[in-house]
Amino acid sequence: MSRRLLWSLIVGAAIAVAALIASNDQDAITKLLRHDMSGLILKIAIVVFAAGLILVLMRERLSKALEAALFWVVVGLVLAVAYSYRFELRDAGDRVLAEFIPGRAASHGRTVEIVRGQGGDFSVHTSINGARIPMVLDTGATSLVLTADAAKAAGLPVEVLAYTVNVETANGRTRAAPVTLDRVAVGGLTERAVPALVAQAGQLKTNLLGMSFLNRLESWEVRGDKLRLRGHP
Repeated sequence: MSRRLLWSLIVGAAIAVAALIASNDQDAITKLLRHDMSGLILKIAIVVFAAGLILVLMRERLSKALEAALFWVVVGLVLAVAYSYRFELRDAGDRVLAEFIPGRAASHGRTVEIVRGQGGDFSVHTSINGARIPMVLDTGATSLVLTADAAKAAGLPVEVLAYTVNVETANGRTRAAPVTLDRVAVGGLTERAVPALVAQAGQLKTNLLGMSFLNRLESWEVRGDKLRLRGHP
């Protein structure tokens, strides 16, 4: 740093001396012309000298300032790109999370994909009347079936329901109450006024996502380890 400062002083002084020598002439016209030129050169020398001195003294601070400015410019560009592609990034994030979280739905417009769980079943994160209800896909069930606890969480009056429908469960034959669910949502798909059944307390361990919901969709299919649900436009 000190050597650069010394050389800057020497170069500036040399330029100033050269300008003074160039102006020392006896011819009037030449003297006038060279005086103007030497004044310009002297001014340029002073500016160059001052700028070089400032750069030498402020080099470290200027470098840090430029680095900080470049950092925030990059951050601003990243944020701008992220905001511009926020919907695409959200869909990509949903797809990544769906691969690692069984039952989590990855939405693509009116299409929802769910990855098969390790047990071989399709666990489905479902929202029923605003309550989060875990379910298992059961294409053999003619209706969506809720346990008594899940029905309570969804705001249904299980104490006054009429259990008049015979159903077959893993525990044998039991009775269930027919109900109509205001809203059933899986990912970005939402169906309203969905027929369902509520099993008697203690008679069902798992909520079943059956055909009364699947038949409301435009289509559904299982491809490999993925369940794909497509809603109506």
